Amino acid sequence: MTAAYGEPTASVSDATLTDIATNGIWESGLAVTPSVANVARALVAALRDGQSGELPDELAQLVDDVRQGATIGFPSIVASDGVRLSAFSIKLNDPSPHPVVIMPAGWSPLGWLPFLYSYLTLAQRGYHVLAYTPRGIGDPALPSTSEGTVDVAGPRDWADGSTVIDYAQEHLDPSRIGFLGESYGSGISQLVAAHDPEARVSAVVALSTWGNLATSLYANGTRHLAAVQALIDFTGGPMEEKFDEGTRRILTDFLSGDNLDEVVAWGTERSPESYVDSTNDRGIPTFVSNTWHESLFPAGQVIDTFDRLTVPKRLNMWIGDHGAPEGPGLAGLLAGLPFPGLRVPMKEAYDWLDHHLLGVDNDVPNWTEVNNQVMFTYRTNPIPGGSHLITVPAEREPRSGWDDVTTGSEPWYLTATRGTGDGALTASPAAGWARDFTAGELTGATAMDVLLKTGQQEWFGNPLSYVPEKFDRSQLLVWSTDPLTGQDGVARRVRGTATVRLTVRSTAEATTLVAYLFDIAPDGTARIITHEPCTVSDLTPNLDTAVSWRLQPAAYDLPDNHRLALVVNSRDKLYSFASVDGSTTTISSPGDNESCVELPLG
Repeated sequence: MTAAYGEPTASVSDATLTDIATNGIWESGLAVTPSVANVARALVAALRDGQSGELPDELAQLVDDVRQGATIGFPSIVASDGVRLSAFSIKLNDPSPHPVVIMPAGWSPLGWLPFLYSYLTLAQRGYHVLAYTPRGIGDPALPSTSEGTVDVAGPRDWADGSTVIDYAQEHLDPSRIGFLGESYGSGISQLVAAHDPEARVSAVVALSTWGNLATSLYANGTRHLAAVQALIDFTGGPMEEKFDEGTRRILTDFLSGDNLDEVVAWGTERSPESYVDSTNDRGIPTFVSNTWHESLFPAGQVIDTFDRLTVPKRLNMWIGDHGAPEGPGLAGLLAGLPFPGLRVPMKEAYDWLDHHLLGVDNDVPNWTEVNNQVMFTYRTNPIPGGSHLITVPAEREPRSGWDDVTTGSEPWYLTATRGTGDGALTASPAAGWARDFTAGELTGATAMDVLLKTGQQEWFGNPLSYVPEKFDRSQLLVWSTDPLTGQDGVARRVRGTATVRLTVRSTAEATTLVAYLFDIAPDGTARIITHEPCTVSDLTPNLDTAVSWRLQPAAYDLPDNHRLALVVNSRDKLYSFASVDGSTTTISSPGDNESCVELPLG
């Protein structure tokens, strides 16, 4: 087969697609796996050359069906400032009216290339398709790369989105216009819809998205360093070439912790939450899909933004991390799936577009606004290699709105050290104690082993297993309940956002606290429920300060005879650290402000 998009086109087999369906789309950082890239390159070659014989039968049939009924294009769309945006188009040839789905690419050196399968799927459903790479994104050696510098979903990206709409209207003559984006493309989709001067966007699907970019990157006084560094590393080129001087200054300030007010203002300008009134006024139906253990754009800020929408809306929350649920359905799936439910995240996204753009009389009007998948309620079987395969998908809980997710709460109070060497979580307030640990070292308590991939493994039935007994108690503190029981085999149904309230002092002038909630099984292994960091600045050394912060929301069933544990340390590889290596952090519980965890129940 001919060479396409940077490398000779690899042969694609059923095994290639099985790899995507069983292992996901992420290789390392924000890089897609070779299987994803190979499928995309093979599809481009087949579309260009008309030779689909080296594709699996299902993909070959998909390519042939689309080619017979559509015209394929690889246009270059010129932005208002002359920057050329690389694009891919499918124009259905029959004379009846069709809507267009515009898909801004994610943050990838491959630009619009990785999700070619989804473009063909949309065309088969009756849409014109126009995918494009946002300015500055991509490897300069690839034709799927756009010119210019990355605006990070700023005003130039909004204007580019309107230019792409102009192009679609001129060349595709769509009956209606929708946007579908994953990751970076999802934020741009929402922002273009809110800003297009002619209000031409009729529906939005935002997958693995953000609501508030500022709080995604900097919340509770803590910078999300690993996420930003991953974004910088995967634009397709060096920072000095991919960003203009102003953006480089913002990113440099963020990494160094300088001028954070300016960083917050920059992020706020790029936040769909800032323009939610415009989205509401325009009545844009908005579909949001995110994950509980999202490492780039944490779930809390997405839910806060979603809650402010008054338009027709849908929020799906899934097990896993960024892009894991939707990825296989975007990159390529066979009819025979390795586990049930794998196709559902993208099926529901397409159903949303079908109803709001094609006018299909489907079940979308009867959907609840919120549907939460409950960690880790799937059933699995062991498979060779030591991993597990899902046999029954995890439970989902439809709710009429986010306010209905949490129906009550339960305080668990922290105690002094007991016979185990750890503190307890008890139903009664416990005051008059203090416990300390040494700050500065990474510990066995961590939100994830690897950015994106740990959560991707969760989605496929293999959540990370921790052993709290091995946590170094000199570097962190642990509190846990006795084994808990409840109804129907579930001790506690954690639903919503937990809050941690502590009294802290340090020998340094600032300290970072990272709180984790774990589910500890009778055999001593544990799974993470949720976490969140908090940095306390302007401390007077050795004087108490009361702090309270919200953890990331969760839907988690704690099984019978398991224990709930709170772990607090000072450092996680995802975040900035504000204290001094070797300083002492003390947690206490004065009588007028007992330390506790407020557990949300539903």
